[in-house]
Amino acid sequence: MPEEPGVHELRLGIYATQQQAAEIKEHITRVLCPDPEHAPPCPVPWSMFMVHMSDLEARELHPGLVEQAEAEKRFRP
Repeated sequence: MPEEPGVHELRLGIYATQQQAAEIKEHITRVLCPDPEHAPPCPVPWSMFMVHMSDLEARELHPGLVEQAEAEKRFRP
């Protein structure tokens, strides 16, 4: 029996500047919908949004990511 399609949520936490995050969002958008000029509806229904987290929220939701980013900052020339 084939699996029925349904809604799946993928969350991506990145340590980036606002500009870098916007560029990554644009790349992901092109992967999901490589032809933004097509007539609706999109063959693959999807949505995306970007949220900037405060340092406190980031530390609570993505502690490993924040720790990794801080460790990498110490080793950059």
